[in-house]
Amino acid sequence: MTTATEHAIGGAMPKQRRGAAATLHDSWVVAKRNLRRMTRIPEIVVFGLMQPVMFVLLFSYVMGGAIQIPGTQASSDTYIQFLMAGIFAQTVTFATAGASAGIAEDMTKGLVDRFRSLPMARSAVLVGRTLADLCQTAFTLVVLAVVALAVGWRIHDGVLSALGAFGLLLLLGYAFSWIGALIGLSVRSPEAATSAGLIWLFPLTFISNAFVPISSMPGWLQPIAYWNPFSATVQACRDLFGNQVGPVDSAWPMQHAALVSVLWSVLITVVFSWLSVRKYRSAAG
Repeated sequence: MTTATEHAIGGAMPKQRRGAAATLHDSWVVAKRNLRRMTRIPEIVVFGLMQPVMFVLLFSYVMGGAIQIPGTQASSDTYIQFLMAGIFAQTVTFATAGASAGIAEDMTKGLVDRFRSLPMARSAVLVGRTLADLCQTAFTLVVLAVVALAVGWRIHDGVLSALGAFGLLLLLGYAFSWIGALIGLSVRSPEAATSAGLIWLFPLTFISNAFVPISSMPGWLQPIAYWNPFSATVQACRDLFGNQVGPVDSAWPMQHAALVSVLWSVLITVVFSWLSVRKYRSAAG
């Protein structure tokens, strides 16, 4: 039966490529496809930039003078130093919704079925997509940093430390893109994927130290905020940028923020990449 089918379609059935090198090659091909799509539809990048830029301007000029950090006087200049690490982290995590919608769109348009018919690694579709999202996130961070510098934000601990902070941000963003991948594979439409990709991010980002000190929250909520992976990355970036305003919280995750940030990002990547690839394989049959 198999031989007859192969002759009927005019050749051998495609076989999946094996090995790490083949998987990396296939992933890069898929990543280039998604990056090329972004250049052909620049609205995706433009609208992705508008939200974080608006957050910077609104929080710094509208709310900055009203929010007081313990040990300081309320002012826009002080608050922008405190704020930017949170805005950077919010930007990389909110890219999750785009990843969810993109994968859901590929599923509904039958692109996944086309990839399935090719002799390529199953995981390459998701790895390529998350790598492309990581490149877009990196570009967004560069533009956002320029805007932040224009409104008064400054790096005080040198270029190498700043690069380390941006590395932690990209690592967190990549980890969260795998959560977005799982959501995109689990819903039936891009619209549902966008909603599902955003709704859980709001409590994650606001129950943290991104916009206000954790000490200002109710006592029962503070442990949740301290152990939030978002909070660890924000605190680590403030330390590396030299933007720490007011006293540092004595909680263990805040005292070892860079370590906690890396551990959370690696754990999320390992768990959700495995779940996403497993879901993709079952969806692709």
